[in-house]
Amino acid sequence: MKPFSFELLAGDPGCGARRGRMITRRGVIETPVFMPVGTQATVKGMLPEALDEIGAQIILGNTYHLYLRPGHELIARLGGLHDFMNWSGPILTDSGGFQVFSLGELRKISEEGVAFQSHLDGSRHLLTPESSIAIQEALGADIIMAFDECIPHPAEREYVVDSTARSGRWARRCRQARRPDDGAALFGIVQGGMYRDLRRQSAEELREIGFEGYALGGLSVGESTELMYEVMDYSLPLLPEDAPRYVMGVGTPENLVEGIARGVDMFDCVMPTRNARNGVLFTSSGKLSIKQARYREDESPIDPRCDCYVCRHYSRAYLRHLFRANEILSSVLNTHHNLHYYLNLMAAARVAIEQGSFTVFRRDFYAQREQTVPA
Repeated sequence: MKPFSFELLAGDPGCGARRGRMITRRGVIETPVFMPVGTQATVKGMLPEALDEIGAQIILGNTYHLYLRPGHELIARLGGLHDFMNWSGPILTDSGGFQVFSLGELRKISEEGVAFQSHLDGSRHLLTPESSIAIQEALGADIIMAFDECIPHPAEREYVVDSTARSGRWARRCRQARRPDDGAALFGIVQGGMYRDLRRQSAEELREIGFEGYALGGLSVGESTELMYEVMDYSLPLLPEDAPRYVMGVGTPENLVEGIARGVDMFDCVMPTRNARNGVLFTSSGKLSIKQARYREDESPIDPRCDCYVCRHYSRAYLRHLFRANEILSSVLNTHHNLHYYLNLMAAARVAIEQGSFTVFRRDFYAQREQTVPA
């Protein structure tokens, strides 16, 4: 078996939706797929066994955070990230680019890489394309990301031109830095801001370098939803048909459905877990804010259409009580439900694409949401 491969199994006749399969050294991933975010070697509030139970196929770790604490060398000595966190399935690691660039004045960009101060203790560090790759290889990830600059929005064209060109040079250095005996797949990241010609330039350069998969970066950074979809519309067709397409950091259930319709294979976002900790739950009819007084005596489940463990065993009244009492179990149960909702949405989308009925699935998705649950 090759360490990594991807095949398309079906396409929907009514839109660009694709049904595929990725084979990694630690398991098969059916696409389209949503990847729960486990930034610091944990998906907050979730046991690995619970992630497996709700159908998580692959989770994320983060280079920046694990490099600073507890350190990639320590994790490598303890058997790698999979053994360290007791997760046997595939793991994708982000390069750390988004985190260092979000540090603002605590970082300085140069051709070599990014010099930054730790948000933990102020210590100084340098993250380069080569060191990002070395850290990800030490962690033992199955899919690793090229080191790039996540361009904010809005941004002046001159800045975007320079940044996109530098990310292209860094992508080439990432490819050259790869250890030949490492079995992970390396994905390139298309940048270019909101400029169509720069997105094309970035995609063409990455294709020329050659990667196992391709991501769209620099989305969900403050642009409108309409602009996000516009960038997807003109960028996704620039990517190879026979490689997985990953839109990073996106997003809402609506974003996922619209991304799938445009041909996206992979998504990640902190939204289901972060919202859960803030008492916001996703349902087939829209978002529900469990903290509200209207649920004080409500014996019904979060979502009558949901068959997750939480909806089968707990009432809205109990979940509201846990949240109001600031109990840890509130985050655990809310997160379980939200991730189940996201993963179940993706599983249903895969079936719809196989049946050639994704356009019907998409229409029904919005029709259900018109039956609004009070937020």
